[in-house]
Amino acid sequence: MRITLVSLFSFLLCYYCIYLTFQITVASAKCLEDQQSLLLQLKNNLTYNPETSTKLKLWNKSTACCYWNGVSCDSKGHVIGLDFIAEDISDGFDNSSSLFSLHHLQKLNLADNNFNSVIPSGFNKLVMLNYLNLSYANFVGHISIEISQLTRLVTLDLSSQSNYVCIKKGLKFENTNLQKFVQNLTSLRKLYLDGVSLKAQGQEWSDALFPLRNLQVLSMSYCDLSGPLSSSLTRLKNLSVIILDGNYFSSLVPETFSNFKKLTTLSLSSCGLTGTFPQNIFQIGTLSFIDLSFNYNLHGSFPEFPLSGSLHTLRVSNTSFSGAFPYSIGNMRHLSELDLLNCKFNGTLPNSLSNLTELRCIDLSSNNFAGPMPSFGMSKYLIHLDLSHNRLSGEIPKSSHFEGLHSLVSIDLRDNSINGSIPSSLFALPSLLEIQLSSNRFSKFDEFKNMSSSVINTLDLSSNNLSGPFPTSIFQFRSLYVLDLSINRLNGWVQLDELLELSSLTALDLSYNNISINVNVENADHTSFSNISTLKLASCNLKTFPSFLRNKSRLSILDLSHNQIQGIVPNWIWRIQNLQSLNVSHNMLTDLEGPLQNLTSNLIALDIHNNQLEGPIPVFPEFASYLDYSMNKFDSVIPQDIGNYLSFTTFLSFSNNTLHGTIPQSLCNASNLQVLDISINSISGTIPSCLMLMTQTLVVLNLKMNNLIGTIPDVFPPYCVLRTLDLQKNNLDGQIPKSLVKCSALEVLNLANNIIIGTFPCLLKNISTIRVIVLRSNKFNGHIGCPNTSGTWQMLQIVDLAFNNFSGKLPGKFFTTWEAMRSDENQADLKVKRVQFEVLQFGQIYYHDSVTVTSKGQQMDLVKILTVFTSIDFSSNHFEGPIPYSIGNFKALYILNISNNRLSGKIPSSIGNLKQLESLDLSNNTLTGEIPVQLESLSFLSYLNLSFNHLVGKIPTGTQLQSFQSSSFEGNDGLYGPPLTEKPDGKRNDELLSCSTDWKFLSVELGFVFGLGIVIGPLMFWKQWRIRYWKLVDKILCWIFSRIHLEYVTHRGQTYIVLRWH
Repeated sequence: MRITLVSLFSFLLCYYCIYLTFQITVASAKCLEDQQSLLLQLKNNLTYNPETSTKLKLWNKSTACCYWNGVSCDSKGHVIGLDFIAEDISDGFDNSSSLFSLHHLQKLNLADNNFNSVIPSGFNKLVMLNYLNLSYANFVGHISIEISQLTRLVTLDLSSQSNYVCIKKGLKFENTNLQKFVQNLTSLRKLYLDGVSLKAQGQEWSDALFPLRNLQVLSMSYCDLSGPLSSSLTRLKNLSVIILDGNYFSSLVPETFSNFKKLTTLSLSSCGLTGTFPQNIFQIGTLSFIDLSFNYNLHGSFPEFPLSGSLHTLRVSNTSFSGAFPYSIGNMRHLSELDLLNCKFNGTLPNSLSNLTELRCIDLSSNNFAGPMPSFGMSKYLIHLDLSHNRLSGEIPKSSHFEGLHSLVSIDLRDNSINGSIPSSLFALPSLLEIQLSSNRFSKFDEFKNMSSSVINTLDLSSNNLSGPFPTSIFQFRSLYVLDLSINRLNGWVQLDELLELSSLTALDLSYNNISINVNVENADHTSFSNISTLKLASCNLKTFPSFLRNKSRLSILDLSHNQIQGIVPNWIWRIQNLQSLNVSHNMLTDLEGPLQNLTSNLIALDIHNNQLEGPIPVFPEFASYLDYSMNKFDSVIPQDIGNYLSFTTFLSFSNNTLHGTIPQSLCNASNLQVLDISINSISGTIPSCLMLMTQTLVVLNLKMNNLIGTIPDVFPPYCVLRTLDLQKNNLDGQIPKSLVKCSALEVLNLANNIIIGTFPCLLKNISTIRVIVLRSNKFNGHIGCPNTSGTWQMLQIVDLAFNNFSGKLPGKFFTTWEAMRSDENQADLKVKRVQFEVLQFGQIYYHDSVTVTSKGQQMDLVKILTVFTSIDFSSNHFEGPIPYSIGNFKALYILNISNNRLSGKIPSSIGNLKQLESLDLSNNTLTGEIPVQLESLSFLSYLNLSFNHLVGKIPTGTQLQSFQSSSFEGNDGLYGPPLTEKPDGKRNDELLSCSTDWKFLSVELGFVFGLGIVIGPLMFWKQWRIRYWKLVDKILCWIFSRIHLEYVTHRGQTYIVLRWH
């Protein structure tokens, strides 16, 4: 009986379902004639693309309208839904449209079309609408107020063009404010206004949304909203999705946001957020997606994550988040994306990361994570792994780390300190396409065999410590597009025909190893390396140009620098059709095979520097942007029409040749020039004024070591971008041009060894970027320092005022503004920076500033200036008074030379604070007192000269001061103790023997000799007198003859001061 009742019930239920289905089918089949007529009229009025349409083009009278694609009806045959998404509709929708006669319409979707018109005002006729989607349909102009009368709306999407398209062409609220628009839409649960221009402030737009008490989804990205981000938004307690990307709030994130108990999505990317992000928000139990990326001034750290957290996407990239990674990150078992790119996190990566089994993408690059790399072997869905640009170290175990990562497509561990061998298990992963392990300390490969099925297309192992013979097993990776083994220690011979087996290669870089490549292959045909676009074989012991490249039409980058190629550059190389960058520098080339006219070359970068090329300067490629002809033997004049060939040139160097003649005016026609270097030639004449006018684009101007005369043109423009001006060792006169003050980005000013007059350049006091000032060996005079100013030259690291006529006291207060010399924090920076300029459009190509400094009594050329190097040279002037005590605040100082002045008083004990000091020269002054014992703490001091002062007392013992030669202390009559041998009374042991003279034989002749000896004797036997006498004579000669100047000259380890004629 029980079975019978169950069976009967099942039968009745089945019958009811069949009946209900039949009734629905019959009801759906109904289509009222007026409804069908309105739809056909709508179709006829709309302009759309039949080729891409999937709905409108199928509408016809033969089928009831309720069966048409994109149409839904109710049981009575009324049209209640229209879906025209992506129908490519472009016209025919206005206020007279028959669509507005479909009064039963409840859902309307016009998204992803191309109306390019205003929103019609007839929407108030569709009173039954609860869903309206007009997103990305290219509607423009003001949003119709009639939409605000649709009080039944539950979902409204008016999203327009985003930040990628000019927002002026999209939708905007102007005649209607947001509050007036939404005040009647109290049923709204989902509101999408992305890309709509609102131009409202924080409190205004937050309060405007208050009537929407049921709102669950709020998406208003790129709406021109401004801050602050108001806590009043938390009154909408039902919000689960908040998307406000691309607005500029410039404010804190309110703590009250943690009160959104239903929050699942919080996206605040690129909002200009500041302050510290509230940690409690991360602990909202329902939160599954959070994006705070590209808020560079937003600080914060991660809290302890709760058990069974819901997060599946966590993005805080490009923010100032910092601190260590909590071990509890392993509780986020649903996490699939973790993006911490370019933050300030540190500490070790916790092993609990291995618990994140759902991970698909993890990017922890550009942080300060240290220690070993954790295992991700359990993350079987992992696709992308990026731990590059950190400080990870240690070895990668041969097993477990990569086994099981069958979905991994790319791995990036660049720029760390990982050592040991590269595990073979990495190469065995079946889906892996990209391996980037450059700039680590890997020393070898694990053996791997049978890799013919590998799909790896990118392998970058450059800048490691790989040694031994070239790994021929790499030839198994037949799918390789990119292979980079440069800057390692691989050795032996490599046969080019073996490399040709990698037929798919588009980029190959084997530069800077110890390998030798035989590039002359007889069997290389036109199909060999047919796809190659980048070939770099720098420092590969090449003897000739690889002839197989003759017909490689896809080749765009060729680097054969630092080889042993001799003779002529063949003409065919200029005819490679798509060649854009050619570097044959550092070879032994002597000539360029002609003819060089009417070439088809599209060269953008040409580097032929450091060869033996002779004769006139060669023709310039038509579209050249980077031209380096320096360090050759070109001996012609610079062509007068050169500027007519440099329309696209940004970098031009003729440095270190034997060019003569004048600087042609046509150079000023090179309107895109950013770097101009004509240094170390024999160029004469004056500096064309138009060169200074070019500094609206010109960043580096280097004319040093020529024969230029005249003044520096005083015509720097208002928007000067000049960073480096190097005019040293010419015959320039006049004063520093006043208009130089307009170059607000100036970093390097070098005017050494000219005849420039004037006072200390206080006119430049407000240029905060200055790093290097060299005024050495000119005719400057007066006091230094800039009174009534603060914040002057806080980045200054090298200042050389030697061999001028500066006078007065050293201004201690002025020194306090030189912050770069005061702070020693940068000494701990492992990534040392240089004073340089990156040439635009060419990554990794820099112009490096250089300078000559006097260190340890000798002149030293700094080919590259490190930002941590600091030096002060005030020697050979007329400074007087005490050495300022504040000079001891220069804790980052490497070199201090204030010798050959008239300084007096005691050596300040604060010099003992200069912990980085390597060279100290206070000689030839009138300093008194004892040598401060604090000097013994200068552990890096390797050169010391305190000679020819009036110092007294015993030289501090038990320190490295005794390691200096006696010449470092001579000329101080009161000093004694090692390394000097004097006694406290100033007499040597061999001078204590008694002697007597019989004065009765004195005569007139002896009196004459005695009188002459009073003058000549000190010059011959008293070194301090002799030095001061000849110093006075030198200065008198320099004063009489204006073209004479003083220079240091080093010969056989000794430094002398000599007179030079300009």
